[in-house]
Amino acid sequence: MRWADSQARQAGHLARQVRLNLCAFAALTVLGLIRVELTWQTASWVPAVLLPIVLLMLAAMRLPWETILQRRWAYGALVSWYATALGVLMLYNLADPDPVVMFPVGALVITMAAATTIATRATVALGASGVIGYLGLVTVRAPVDVALVVSMTCVLAVVTGLSVLTVHNRRIQQSQREAAEQRAAALMENGSDAVLAIANGEIRYASSSTGRILGLDAGTLTIADLIATAHPDEVDAVHAWIIELRASEPGHTTRIESRCMHADGRYLDTEVTGTNHLDNPAIGAIILSIRDVTTQNTLRRELTRQAFEDPVTGLPNRALLRDRIGTAERRHARTAGRVSLLIIDLDDFKKVNDTLGHPAGDELLRRVAGRMTSAIRPADTLARLGGDEFAVLVEDLDDLGLRTVADRLLEAVREPVRIANHDLIVTASIGVAIVKAGETPGGSAVDELMRDADLAMYSAKGAGGDRAAFFEPSMYAAAVAEAEARGEMEDALARGEFTVVYQPIVDLPGALPIGVEALVRWEHPTRGLIGPYEFIPQAERTGIIISLGAFVLRTALLQVAGWHRDIPGAERVRVSVNLSARQFQEPGLVEVVRDALIESGIDPGRVVLEITESLLMTDVDATIEILHALRDLGVRIAIDDFGTGYSSLSYLRRFPIDILKIDKAFIDGITVSQDDATLVEAVVGLGRALRLQTVAEGIEQPGQHSMLSELGCTYGQGYLFAKPGSAQEITDLVRAAYGPGA
Repeated sequence: MRWADSQARQAGHLARQVRLNLCAFAALTVLGLIRVELTWQTASWVPAVLLPIVLLMLAAMRLPWETILQRRWAYGALVSWYATALGVLMLYNLADPDPVVMFPVGALVITMAAATTIATRATVALGASGVIGYLGLVTVRAPVDVALVVSMTCVLAVVTGLSVLTVHNRRIQQSQREAAEQRAAALMENGSDAVLAIANGEIRYASSSTGRILGLDAGTLTIADLIATAHPDEVDAVHAWIIELRASEPGHTTRIESRCMHADGRYLDTEVTGTNHLDNPAIGAIILSIRDVTTQNTLRRELTRQAFEDPVTGLPNRALLRDRIGTAERRHARTAGRVSLLIIDLDDFKKVNDTLGHPAGDELLRRVAGRMTSAIRPADTLARLGGDEFAVLVEDLDDLGLRTVADRLLEAVREPVRIANHDLIVTASIGVAIVKAGETPGGSAVDELMRDADLAMYSAKGAGGDRAAFFEPSMYAAAVAEAEARGEMEDALARGEFTVVYQPIVDLPGALPIGVEALVRWEHPTRGLIGPYEFIPQAERTGIIISLGAFVLRTALLQVAGWHRDIPGAERVRVSVNLSARQFQEPGLVEVVRDALIESGIDPGRVVLEITESLLMTDVDATIEILHALRDLGVRIAIDDFGTGYSSLSYLRRFPIDILKIDKAFIDGITVSQDDATLVEAVVGLGRALRLQTVAEGIEQPGQHSMLSELGCTYGQGYLFAKPGSAQEITDLVRAAYGPGA
């Protein structure tokens, strides 16, 4: 059976009370019969009337009151029954020789019995009727004992009042119970679990949420229906779990995950929690809570996939590759096998993203991944490490076999790929590393293998790409040396060992200093003064050029701003600062320049930022955007070493530049080579046509000075005018050129 609902339980309670009341009324009637036999002299007909009534009430106790009392007319019939009983009592006491005592006793029994089953108003009416009937009875049967009558009347009134309070309290308690049941039902219905109570092979209770979760009608759900929802592969496991739960100690809770079929035919991942309440007399069942965890499991599987699978290519990612490398190392440590790793990096892949967009780049990665998968053995693992970098884990191949695999991969990558109506040909650089013999498996061994393969890959890329290189210990030594150099330069920057020197830029032909170019030197504590050609390339490779360049910019702007402030007439002196390719690629370059301008307070129009011609052509659109952002700050832009690159006039017109600096290589031969002289003249003419200033670098001879002046070159710099000097030396030079008496 189902656990009874609120209405059924209320009907059951009333049914029990009605049967008790019938029993009480039958007993009261029997007492009346006894009194008739003992005290009535001429009433032989009364037992013939009352005895059938007693038998009728006893027989009525067997009626299905649980069902009867759920009928709409049942309540009115109950009230009428109690009123009739009170009327019969009145008629009985009219004939009784001593009604003053007998009527109150009967009225009390009827009123208290009625109070257990009818409402407050009906109880008040019934009690009042009893009091009024009693008063009428004693009036008819006068003379009576007034004190006794008053006492009995008070007792009747008090009992009626107490009965009314009892009815009222019962009503409040019932309302509270119904409210609690409604809240519990609402929680069950809106909860995430389907709750079932199972006992004696049947479902005694099923929450309405069962319909929402399993798609089954909670009102008609049977054990057979529930068993039918279990996945065929899991029926035995679920059955064994239920048997184990039934045999467990009272209150024991356990869980199982299984698949359940929804009414629409799809299978759900469910988590079933069961608690043994068979020994609890209030419950007497096993309580099952069924929760749909399909979404959670799907999300968990997706998170697991994302944790170990590359989202673009579907290949294993770095984390899964590391795990497989560790597993392979442990396996081959026991069998003396060989574990190798190839790291593949696509050459110049960034150009594809920059020109065709990232969707095209992703498609290229997928195509290349598919080709490389076909180029390796099924037992090998191809993974994507990120960006344009892949890796192949290979086991049990010698050097010749590894070379063959690397060549196949290079050929697979080299094949043309058509994407977005473009035929793309890409190449790759491959680094190969092998687990060292006798090396202990572990996290450090995995890291070392990946590090060695990475170093070999960079060696292949440095050699021109489209090739494979095997790791050699010298590669690691070079990497360590570079790391140490980076650390040394970082420490030098922190200790203030780098210093800024300045080389004057003069106007032609007058040779008046109109600006300076800021240059950096390293005052090494043991090696002495080191020129830029010895440490700038390494600073570029290691990235220290970012912080070093910011230091030079800030120092130079503060120095020249001091000249503007302290030397009258020197406000026209400008400062040129070189920007390296690595600095130019840094996203925060514009913010670094803006901060230096604000801190120094210098007029932005007196600041020139120099970039090389080759840097301009690296990524034209991105370069133009950055140059415009710098020009918006008010600074001017110069192309350094102009003539050594490959920029065309059409590109040159697109760049927001102000100054062309002619490379020293052309200035050196200007007086002896007609070609150099013609080239310099062309650059000066180009600058004039584009309304750009020109600066000749490396002027060391008077003849060079004279010829450049004749050609109309705007400015010049070189040892002929001044060597790079310290801040104090150039301060004296500027003061001599612009100060009092100049």
